[in-house]
Amino acid sequence: MTGAPVTATVYSRPGCHICDEALADLRAIAGDFPRLRLDVIDIDRDDELLKRYLERIPVVVIDGEEISDLILDGDAVRARLIDR
Repeated sequence: MTGAPVTATVYSRPGCHICDEALADLRAIAGDFPRLRLDVIDIDRDDELLKRYLERIPVVVIDGEEISDLILDGDAVRARLIDR
């Protein structure tokens, strides 16, 4: 990954153990992609986000494209980052 920083937006909520595991895995992936920035959005703070993502969290979005939901697909995340 070269060039500008890339943001991975993670839709999550406090107390979600699957979200915590996904974030830990994403932080490990970020070690291989130093330009990756993680932006964690708490869906509990927005009713629309809560409706959209509640049954699917964690949802990972890169460049406006949903890459992974429910169970983190680390391979898909890495592939998307390599393409950047």
